[in-house]
Amino acid sequence: MDPPPCWPSARRTRSTACPRTSTPSTTSVSPTASTSRRLTGNEWRFVHNTDKMMSAHPEFIDRATPSLEQRLAIVAVVAPELLAAAATKAIASWGRPATDITHLVVVTNSGAGSPSADVPLATLLGLRHNVCRTVLQLNGCFAGCAALRLAKDLAENNRGARVLVACVELMSVAGFRGPTEGEDWVNNLIRNTVFGDGAGAVIVGADAVEPVERPLFEMVSASQTVVPDTLQVVTAELKTCGLDGNVSTKLPNLVADNIKQCLLDVFSPLGIEVKWNDLFWAVHPGAMAILDKIERVLLLEPGKLMASRTVAREYGNMLSATIIFVLDEQRRRMEEEGEWAEWGAMVGFGPGFTMETMVLQATSNLKKIN
Repeated sequence: MDPPPCWPSARRTRSTACPRTSTPSTTSVSPTASTSRRLTGNEWRFVHNTDKMMSAHPEFIDRATPSLEQRLAIVAVVAPELLAAAATKAIASWGRPATDITHLVVVTNSGAGSPSADVPLATLLGLRHNVCRTVLQLNGCFAGCAALRLAKDLAENNRGARVLVACVELMSVAGFRGPTEGEDWVNNLIRNTVFGDGAGAVIVGADAVEPVERPLFEMVSASQTVVPDTLQVVTAELKTCGLDGNVSTKLPNLVADNIKQCLLDVFSPLGIEVKWNDLFWAVHPGAMAILDKIERVLLLEPGKLMASRTVAREYGNMLSATIIFVLDEQRRRMEEEGEWAEWGAMVGFGPGFTMETMVLQATSNLKKIN
């Protein structure tokens, strides 16, 4: 699978509390935003939110003013275009025509329509009319991992299947609000400084057709775990004011307390004896504190989570699309820098509280050629 990320019609901005600057060089960062950036590790993000859009929709600023309908209308137009740009790159790298795609899995936390972005995306890409479509909406940060797990099952159980997984997030449209006072200001600050916009796409299949197809990572085994009594730790819901939710400060410790068992559950049935430092890692970088906790509890060497840290720093948390960016960064590090490991672990987190875990195996196509 080949996961080139894409951000057309977006602008790059430093991570600020109120991202309304036109270029990185003119960004103004408030003291609270600077503190948030130091805590989160986010330096840059791409956002679709513009001054023009905010001027046209002042209701986006005020939480008390209903704005969901207007937000969803923008997402309905922009999401398919952003998805198509990312998917077009993935299909080009794949090397086969779009009409060979048999299944389409579209993922977003930003939209809530039916049909969703899947139908216009299929039209934009020229997919066959009988392509089998599945949409995952409002699954939170683990949605990208869940979509890859679903694609694995589809590819393995449908002979000759080729599954296009396409994730898109427009948090600057669906969830942006202006500064607030009171109990919600912390969540609002985190939302506006951590989350970014982006889209990523991959092609998943079994039994590669060589030499046309050039597989990168093999998805060997996958599992999903819901940690008991954690229903309110991470939440996401559509309200009249847009996409809203909560992230508990307990989250990093919950991940640390459960990740080792989740990894053992997915590796042990394979009969593979692994040392955590012998693996490559693709972890959803929801927050730097989570990555720090994982490093400590698994005694990982410095740099083992660098693919995740790089994506968090350069793009922020793009919910479902983030894991595709992490996989692409890990691919780059293997191909260009010779950072090699045969076995790896992909991990995602989200509402539930849910932990997605997958065993990956890097193919020889990822080895650096000197």
